[in-house]
Amino acid sequence: MRQAPDVHQAEPIPEGARAAIEELLQSGDLFRYTAPENAPVSLLEAEFAQLIGAKYALAVSSCSAALFLSLKALELPRDARVLIPGFTFAAVPSSVVHADCIPVLCEVGENYRVDMADFEAKLDSVQAVIISHMRGHTSDMDAIMALCDARGIPVIEDAAHSLGTTWGGRNIGTIGRIGCFSFQSYKMINGGEGGVLITDDADLVARAVIMSGAYEHNWKKHPVLQEAFAKVQNKLPLYNLRMSNLSAAVIRPQLPELARRVRDGLKNHDYVAARLETSPHIEVPAPLGPERRAPDSIQFNVVGLPDETIRAFAEAAKNRGVTVQVFGQSTDNARAFWNWEFLGDVPELPQTRAMLMHACDVRLPVRLSKDELDVIADLLLEAMAEVTTPLPAYGT
Repeated sequence: MRQAPDVHQAEPIPEGARAAIEELLQSGDLFRYTAPENAPVSLLEAEFAQLIGAKYALAVSSCSAALFLSLKALELPRDARVLIPGFTFAAVPSSVVHADCIPVLCEVGENYRVDMADFEAKLDSVQAVIISHMRGHTSDMDAIMALCDARGIPVIEDAAHSLGTTWGGRNIGTIGRIGCFSFQSYKMINGGEGGVLITDDADLVARAVIMSGAYEHNWKKHPVLQEAFAKVQNKLPLYNLRMSNLSAAVIRPQLPELARRVRDGLKNHDYVAARLETSPHIEVPAPLGPERRAPDSIQFNVVGLPDETIRAFAEAAKNRGVTVQVFGQSTDNARAFWNWEFLGDVPELPQTRAMLMHACDVRLPVRLSKDELDVIADLLLEAMAEVTTPLPAYGT
């Protein structure tokens, strides 16, 4: 049997990071506000804002922190209701809870995107919306923004998996009022941890900067209208969710690599998708028309098979060295809404539950070669054939 490639190893950090890290280690200036100007975190914010096409960026400790600060910066009242997709990572409803708001869960369809009928039905009962582009699958942002703009409801884009994805030519994260991205190791840019919040709203980012931990007058080191800060000096709590200079030094040299990684990731995804769909039991949902994805993993539905056969398929793939995560059948999976017991009474979403029970996830790092992609596809197809091929009948 051919050996499956290691899909957990990321690309090496570019050589350009080494000098910056060494300089930081020599100086000890790991805190973003130590330097009077041009700290690595400040440079990262400017470069990321320019790259993505936003006026302002705030680098923080994680995408979860960015989501939390976004909700707080919107100045929502306590117990405000926030509409989120039923298919997302547990950090999203957690950020809503941390912000003293109430998550409202919306159905998600077979293509992993927001069910627009259920979304619209629940929209009049909420004060804000978080759209998770889960695993990089973009919901219908034209329809979502039209519905929300008509009601004056702010939209936060959880773009943790979507750095480099575009919708109608616009970068995901710039369509809503706020965009939040992740630099965790399994994302397109690897900082180990870290996140960033983007917006064009000076007052909003000023509130987020203060709350992120810009105490006293450290906010003067951010390129935002100074009057925006003056209005909130000493009036907001400090949550201390800053990014360190060391993280920024690792992240910054990877920004020029993004375009190549997006190109390679999409090519890899589409190649493996075409191979997998030669099986009658595997379906890879197509992108929506305006969407150009930036994937570093592949999701597919197992169709026409009972739960026990789907579990057998995942086990057969594992035995061949390929990890297949079936979202709804992996124990305590943080992406299965019924495991969010911290919400109390978790609502039932029958459509989303049905999808999660046969939706599969396989990592496809952008560094993989065509031969390695073929090995993964071969092993997955072999695993599917093993559990679906009828046993031969013998005469008596």
